[in-house]
Amino acid sequence: MPRDFDGGWIATLAITLMAGILRFWHLSTPVKFVFDETYYAKDAFSLLKFGYARQFIDQPEGAADKAILSGNLDVFKPSPSLTVHPEVGKWMIAAGEQLFGMNTFGWRFMPALFGTLTVLLLIRTVRRMTRSTLIGSIAGLLLAVDGLHFVMSRVALLDIFLAFWLVAAVSCLVADRDWTRRRHAESLDTPTPDGARRTIGRWLLIRPWRIAAGVCFGLALGTKWSAVWTLAAFGVLAFAWDFGARRALGVRFAFVKSALVDGIPAFVSLVLVAGITYLATWTGWLLHDNAYDHNWAASNPAHGVMKVVPDDFRSLLEYHKEVLAFHTGDYIKHATHPYQSNPAGWPIIARPIGFDAVNDIKPGTPGCNAPAGTNCLQVISALGTPLLWWGGALALIAALVFWIGSRDWRYGVPIVGFVTCWVPWFAFDDRPIFFFYAVTMIPFTVMAVALILGKILGPARAAVGSAASTVASSAGTAISSASPRRLIGSAVVGAFVVLVVLNFAYIWPILTDKVLPHPDWLSRMWFKSWI
Repeated sequence: MPRDFDGGWIATLAITLMAGILRFWHLSTPVKFVFDETYYAKDAFSLLKFGYARQFIDQPEGAADKAILSGNLDVFKPSPSLTVHPEVGKWMIAAGEQLFGMNTFGWRFMPALFGTLTVLLLIRTVRRMTRSTLIGSIAGLLLAVDGLHFVMSRVALLDIFLAFWLVAAVSCLVADRDWTRRRHAESLDTPTPDGARRTIGRWLLIRPWRIAAGVCFGLALGTKWSAVWTLAAFGVLAFAWDFGARRALGVRFAFVKSALVDGIPAFVSLVLVAGITYLATWTGWLLHDNAYDHNWAASNPAHGVMKVVPDDFRSLLEYHKEVLAFHTGDYIKHATHPYQSNPAGWPIIARPIGFDAVNDIKPGTPGCNAPAGTNCLQVISALGTPLLWWGGALALIAALVFWIGSRDWRYGVPIVGFVTCWVPWFAFDDRPIFFFYAVTMIPFTVMAVALILGKILGPARAAVGSAASTVASSAGTAISSASPRRLIGSAVVGAFVVLVVLNFAYIWPILTDKVLPHPDWLSRMWFKSWI
């Protein structure tokens, strides 16, 4: 690893600060509930005020939203509400409301903060994987200027928290890989008889980074259940890393032995810890008798083995069954939405989603400088930065080739992360699903882009070698063949990063609710499916 204070933390904090400024700038506008903020912001405040979710007044339509925006927070009924996602993300939103009040800045504060922190985590993770501060910084910069990640960091929805906890969990697993291999390497200092193979290698039953990963996966599950696929896949990948390490040590029957000394502890550290963490996130529900379905078990006697399960947990299980029925039942399967999107098109932004729109703003209205006969509009479109997403699709293909062809473990991380955040949605494409779910995919896409850009850039020693060979040449005319390699690589990488930043700047107005003349808006809608 390069030393942190030779630029590592300076670059990390500088890019994170830039990402934070972008996300917090005019965060409280528009002063309204944007898209599903109408559910999550109020559910979060209900958790904060009562400890469980309550229904809110809904007659006339939008009455609760109007009351809250006017300063009246007495909008909740005494009856509990069935919320169809776990509570972690809503408690996180509630923390911002506690700090800054029940207002647009309050309920958007934590999404902006954790969106910014995701940038920091990605920089450090890619830096660890590549041993390059430059490549880690490129990854952070690209994520900072992705349109979808940017928009999701500025609205009070759950998916930005899901993305953060998944990246945090994977970051812990990458750190664990370094931690364990370092300790395996230390065990090589113990001499063995000539020709002898190690019987098992070093026992590492308690691995702090892996336990931390389990906690992060549990919090991801406590935000949205879709995290289960990423947990399962990275559990398998982490075991593959352990097995590879023991085989490299010369352990005989490495697979079987690794399954015992690594696999079982890994199951405890990841799956069991994640499960316990997830259950702990329901503490508020368990402590409040008035919560939805909390007293279900009292009127439904247990049978068979369920008799040994406490009533509170039987009621919680019933609650989960109702939530699952909501997400998979006939009602949702027959529902439609104008912005629903097939996951097949997510990697290329086939159908982004509009979060808010005000149409037919007349010329002369403040901010509308359209010529006579042309109206203005202002929108918030959850649109990924196109050049980054399209380049990312190619980078993921290349990463898959390098992972399989060269068996480079680093490329497996973005591939597994991307696939587990994308492919499972194909099983649910018979109901309305939306492009903004793909915000969990983009950190892994950016990771793949950074790794491929690092491959294009070439090793830093190429430039050093070029200078050294030139100085060593007595005639002063010898030029290392590595010099144009590094020069061309730098030009390609620099050009790509600059183009992505400029692309983000171009779509900025439709990400931030800026007033635009209708032709200017259309110039940013590159395809009919984007409208």
